[in-house]
Amino acid sequence: MATLRDIKGRIKGVKSTQQITKAMKMVAAARLRRAQDNIISAKPYSKKIAEMIQHLLNIEKNFSNPLFNEREIKRIALIVVTSDRGLCGGFNMNVIRKTEEMIKDEFSSFYQNGNLDLYCLGKKGNDYFSKRPYNVVGSYPGIFSHLKFEFASGLIKELTSKYLSGEFDKILVVYNEFRSVIQQKTIVEQLFPIKPFENKGAETAQEAADYIYEPDKVKIINSLLPKHLNAQMWTTLLDSYAAELGARMTAMDMATENAKELIRSLNLTFNKVRQASITKEILEIVSGANALKES
Repeated sequence: MATLRDIKGRIKGVKSTQQITKAMKMVAAARLRRAQDNIISAKPYSKKIAEMIQHLLNIEKNFSNPLFNEREIKRIALIVVTSDRGLCGGFNMNVIRKTEEMIKDEFSSFYQNGNLDLYCLGKKGNDYFSKRPYNVVGSYPGIFSHLKFEFASGLIKELTSKYLSGEFDKILVVYNEFRSVIQQKTIVEQLFPIKPFENKGAETAQEAADYIYEPDKVKIINSLLPKHLNAQMWTTLLDSYAAELGARMTAMDMATENAKELIRSLNLTFNKVRQASITKEILEIVSGANALKES
């Protein structure tokens, strides 16, 4: 049985851990508010660009762009977005597990033939896949410490160039989408080729009205596409970062509550051991007193 000193040391250690988890929860909560504000600011811009491109595509029937063209798939790239730090529950493993499932099931032939490449955004995913037999061609650890739009636009520029040159025939992004503080959903989105934009029903008379465009519609669409792709990657990174903070906040809250329960259990054990020790000492004193009387 553990001694009183051992139990007291465990209680002290758990209390110290509880203070750390509580502080990490508060830090994550503060950062999450800023991350949510960033998403709220970025998504209307991304949504409006998509709506403008959709409107122009509905009018311009003769538009053609290689970024939309489906072709025979010979080589695939997966962009895996994880966090730079741990202590966020199953956040990273959900993305890693989803990626491995896709590789083993849907893209097993590409993987076996060496025609599947990985771009790892975030330290945890990079550490995992680089130590295993995967072809990691892009490693970007530490990007979420100073997340900037320039990184998203630079990555899109590189991927666009490789898709147009035929180096990749399909590019997918795997990440956690932020739903709420307690809910994140693992999402797989196709980046290239660009999927047809959704037609969300009949447009209003004002939206459907044709205008005089300068320059022409095709040039406007071609100029908007890079902006659309940049915004798509940027909102993906913001989503993943907010989801990470929500997962860490939830995990630290659970750890704090578990520490509280463990402290209660250890205090109960401490009291039982102390009571047993006191009872033993009383019995020894009484036995000694009785022995003295008999002598």
